[in-house]
Amino acid sequence: MAGEFAPTTGVAGRYAGALFDLAKEAGAVAAVEAEMKALSASIDASQDLRDFLKSPIYDRADQIKALTALAQKAGFGALTTNFLKLVATNRRLFALPAMIAGFAARAAADRGEVSAEAISAAAMSEDQTKALRLEIESMVGKAVNLETSIDPDLLGGLIVKIGSQMIDSSLRTKLNRLRTVMKEA
Repeated sequence: MAGEFAPTTGVAGRYAGALFDLAKEAGAVAAVEAEMKALSASIDASQDLRDFLKSPIYDRADQIKALTALAQKAGFGALTTNFLKLVATNRRLFALPAMIAGFAARAAADRGEVSAEAISAAAMSEDQTKALRLEIESMVGKAVNLETSIDPDLLGGLIVKIGSQMIDSSLRTKLNRLRTVMKEA
């Protein structure tokens, strides 16, 4: 399995790998993945939580207490709760978003899926998203978990990220290339 996905490296990769191994052993990969996704949504939604995770001014006991309360309120299982306590105990909360991403990548690879991200200038319709997912699946030969986001600065077009590869067909990039060519002429 290790060669089938782009691993998260460093501290985050080790923690994500350990959590995945424990979840797989317990038969709880889907449950832990859902809890990690909920935690990620909470982090994305709360600037205060992001600041808390990054800040070294909170002592270990406060971090453990806060994450335990968050896990209980969210209804997380024992494995996820204990994982969060361990991360707080070891003062690694700054890497929690990367740990979540690493866990998701391991879980997707275990299911034979590939994660991809599509960034567009405007919202894509369901039909466009489905067509893009099918095209990516035909390219990689695996099921694709496609996340979409919007970046109006692209002006038009699309950026697709699949693992470490990026296909940039955005209008912004094309205009920047044209600008560079015209400066050289």
